[in-house]
Amino acid sequence: MTDTIDTAARALSAGLMLFGIVVLGIVEILAGEPYSPVPITNEAGDVVATPLISPEIRTAFVLAGIAVLGLYAAYRLVTPLPEDDDVRHETMAD
Repeated sequence: MTDTIDTAARALSAGLMLFGIVVLGIVEILAGEPYSPVPITNEAGDVVATPLISPEIRTAFVLAGIAVLGLYAAYRLVTPLPEDDDVRHETMAD
């Protein structure tokens, strides 16, 4: 059971962070200029270009991945270690 939870937590955390950083970054590059995360204005202060994907959305995906990783770490701290039945205790002969 813990192997399934371990794998799911790691996969979900890595997936959220990779989606927020890599996939949305590639989408932003493919969408074309501007490559700036903030809206670009002209000298009059009018917004002339905005990014396709808001930086807040990308940041939310990365923070969600970090939160999942933190919850997984907390789970591992409070869960007792499984007993290993294969280990045999040896006693010293007198």
